[in-house]
Amino acid sequence: MKMLLASTVLAAGLLGLGGAASAAECGDVTIANMNWQSAEVAANIDKLILEAGYGCKAELVVGDTVPTLTSMAEKGQPDIAPEAWVSLQPEIVNRGLTDGKFIKAAKILSDGAIQGWWIPKYFADANPDIKTIPDLMKRPDLFPAPEDKSKGAVFNGPQGWGGTVVTAQLFKAYGGDKAGFTLVDTGSAAGLDGSIAKAYEAKQPWVGYYWAPTALLGKYEMVKLGYGAEYDAAEWKRCTSVADCADPKENAWPADNVETLVTKTFADRAGPDVVGYLNKRAWTNDTVNKLIAWMSDNQASGEEGAKYFLKNNEALWTTWVSPEVATKIKASL
Repeated sequence: MKMLLASTVLAAGLLGLGGAASAAECGDVTIANMNWQSAEVAANIDKLILEAGYGCKAELVVGDTVPTLTSMAEKGQPDIAPEAWVSLQPEIVNRGLTDGKFIKAAKILSDGAIQGWWIPKYFADANPDIKTIPDLMKRPDLFPAPEDKSKGAVFNGPQGWGGTVVTAQLFKAYGGDKAGFTLVDTGSAAGLDGSIAKAYEAKQPWVGYYWAPTALLGKYEMVKLGYGAEYDAAEWKRCTSVADCADPKENAWPADNVETLVTKTFADRAGPDVVGYLNKRAWTNDTVNKLIAWMSDNQASGEEGAKYFLKNNEALWTTWVSPEVATKIKASL
């Protein structure tokens, strides 16, 4: 009996040392907390899972696309960028990968970040013949402009946004003016959101630029229009994305790659279990839209959103980790 007790104590001690070694290997980790909701809640989910599940000591640091990716490529800090819009900064990302400063982990948005022209679902259901921008251009009468009812309105984002430039170029490429449409400058993000909310609450027609993942598309069900054209990367670079290009051609809007980047030093230190989690952790726009819509409706912080997600989406996040790690995370909640 004494030998059995001694063996049990020894085994427990070894397990404890193993857990301590695992925590020591992971050690301190810095996570970029970007200044938009989907990235903020992703950073908080990583913090909770890495701390509770893997014994890391995680710290959230303020981040944004360009400064965070530049710092990771040049200084190897922060350790993790959960939601890196790599399509927007290909030169910096390629440099960091080539120099061995960081590696790619999961494509966190499995279906990519989506931009384009949208119409409300109730309107799409009532007008099944409008599926693409060319279809739209045949019916300006269905989308009366607020200032001139004789014209159709396509609502655009504020000046300074890349999506605003592309929308203006596509408007020219598809002959918006000749078709009887006008491009409406909403002036700000709030103005664009307000135009959608106003139309949706009144069940009125609306068409214009928007993107996902966003809280608004989690609240209001919208349908993205097709383009009647295939994506042409050369044309996109030549003219579709260039504000002063006078002769844009019809083109499709590609999905942006949104991936998790991890510094090589942290990946090597943390080991295969932690890196394995970061390689699996991914979700769809629909999942994120609904989550950040809940956060907006409840004025929830990133940490509150992360806890809400872990409590209500167990079937998803438990596929990212081992059963043992999942048990630890559940206990922490």
